[in-house]
Amino acid sequence: MTGRRGTGRMRRIAAATALALGVVFAAAGCSLLGGASNVPVATDAPPKGTDGAVDFDGGFITVGDGQKKVDIWFDAMCPVCGAFEKANGATLAKAVDDGAITLRLHPLTFLDAVSNGTGYSTRAAAALTCVAVSDRTAILPFYQALFTDQPEENSNGLTDKELASRASKAGASDISGCLSDSGPYQAWAQGNTANSQKGPIEVDGKKVLDTIKGTPTVLVNGEQYPGGVDDAKAFSRFLADH
Repeated sequence: MTGRRGTGRMRRIAAATALALGVVFAAAGCSLLGGASNVPVATDAPPKGTDGAVDFDGGFITVGDGQKKVDIWFDAMCPVCGAFEKANGATLAKAVDDGAITLRLHPLTFLDAVSNGTGYSTRAAAALTCVAVSDRTAILPFYQALFTDQPEENSNGLTDKELASRASKAGASDISGCLSDSGPYQAWAQGNTANSQKGPIEVDGKKVLDTIKGTPTVLVNGEQYPGGVDDAKAFSRFLADH
């Protein structure tokens, strides 16, 4: 017989499962590149090569220079990405500061369709790119700031003015001008999202996944972290062991 404690535990598991599946389904089911009428489409040609800390061809933004590689595919409006950052952000930041890891951020735009037509995921990705091109030391603080008082799904998200303010508080120079002319960066982020669904996903020339099925997807030296997003101890162990 299942007692109250067991019933409560099952309810918590069910809620957590529903949250995780919701993100996966949102990632897989959101119309990409303007497939939904309320999703703005970036029509500029995306940049190529590298600029600052951005590898446009590789699809990521680099923080740090450690031997161990940590890759995170994320959406700035994804609540589970926010939960992962809250639980593990300090661990990753310390590893970057210690020179232990290179953190590679892959901004995606799955949740544009749930920002009331403002294209928030795309705009946030472009803002992070603006920072990464000009202010390497501000990348990680600004990435963390995107998840501070994180906008909820089905909200408008942050305005460009608010994004620029958070970037400045994170130590970046004024990105207002960049945001007003960020069409190529927006196109790059949306292109990355489309490519994440086509696959294969490669890290350093090696296939690691067929596609990105949900955010966050976290790899350490090419191995996907399988644990709970809010299990800081499990992630610390995984980071140390790989």
